[in-house]
Amino acid sequence: MKKIRTLLFSTLYPSAARPVHGIFVETRLRELLKTGEVETRVVAPVPWFPFRGPCFGDYGKFAETPGYEIRNDIEVHHPRYFLLPKVGMNMAPFGMARAALPTIRRLIAGGFDFDLIDAHYYYPDGVAAGMIAEKLGKPFVVTARGTDLTLIADYPRPRKLILDTAARASASIGVCQALMDRLAALGAAPEKLHVLRNGVDMERFQPVDRDEARRRLGLPPGQRILLSVGLLIERKGHHIAIEAMTGLRDDLLVIIGSGPELARLQKMAENLKVMDRVRFVEQVPNERLKDWYSAADALVLCSSREGWANVLLESMACGTPVVATDIPGTREVVSCPEAGMLMRNRNAISLVDAINAFFLTPTKRKNTRIYAGRYSWESTTKGQLELFETILTEKII
Repeated sequence: MKKIRTLLFSTLYPSAARPVHGIFVETRLRELLKTGEVETRVVAPVPWFPFRGPCFGDYGKFAETPGYEIRNDIEVHHPRYFLLPKVGMNMAPFGMARAALPTIRRLIAGGFDFDLIDAHYYYPDGVAAGMIAEKLGKPFVVTARGTDLTLIADYPRPRKLILDTAARASASIGVCQALMDRLAALGAAPEKLHVLRNGVDMERFQPVDRDEARRRLGLPPGQRILLSVGLLIERKGHHIAIEAMTGLRDDLLVIIGSGPELARLQKMAENLKVMDRVRFVEQVPNERLKDWYSAADALVLCSSREGWANVLLESMACGTPVVATDIPGTREVVSCPEAGMLMRNRNAISLVDAINAFFLTPTKRKNTRIYAGRYSWESTTKGQLELFETILTEKII
């Protein structure tokens, strides 16, 4: 049987310079490729920036990103596009499409005449993919992943471009039902909307003996440990977890991640006099997170917005329950006591109350892992294949 040829298009894709950036997009692709029914190339545009080095933050990482690389046997191209910081939102999809199109044309000329474009993140990536698809006469699908619809779509110009793109796309995919409900509420045609949730790699995220994990990581053996994982930005709510430590006087909080809020969060912990019970750990490679999840008693996620937060299922797969904000997407993941508990409100008091309530009758860790097993990649991969085949069959007809 002839393989389906797809072009994955997204700025959310890992690189040698940013190995965990958008790893959930790469993981979904790798699971799809395991079927042997799909062949893929990846085009992951990167903003142009002239200077390398840590002092330039993310922009320094953009400069360090290779133009071409092979990751996990997948060819990845990183064309550069111009993006003006803070003021480039409305122009980003146009610059991205213009910069990526020559790379994509070279792929076609070189023999990879793909069947459809598989774009991730609706704005600007999905909008740019729609422009490219129109130029090339190719069908395309767009996967919404969170803030592309929950935040960016609040702005008039991006919202119009998102809806225009959704109308021309063969299908829109959401990693949770809430995102597709949002797109429908904005005015997209419901019959084109599909939900394909992110799965969890149950082999990569396996429980490790808690005492052994703590010994390896230098964590205290008898103390209750809470874990907060994610980019150090306000939206992820690490500050709420730190404030909660004033009411959780015997607990240790470990925050894993990097980002612009580090200094502010450290200062906050010092001012609240909890710095001795808050440990900051730099970003950890995905394959090493299982030790940290296994060492913790609970993962806390105090985000203001999420699509489908992968850390929730990763933690559960390691047997560690979660305490999280009651927001769309997360509400779909944390749906029973085996998974953990949702907070009443997004504040420190509610987090303290939820943690104390949960640990009055904690779930067995093996049951938490069994719950996570409901969300394997199998159904998502099957759904992708069926959707792609339907689109291509209709195109031929």
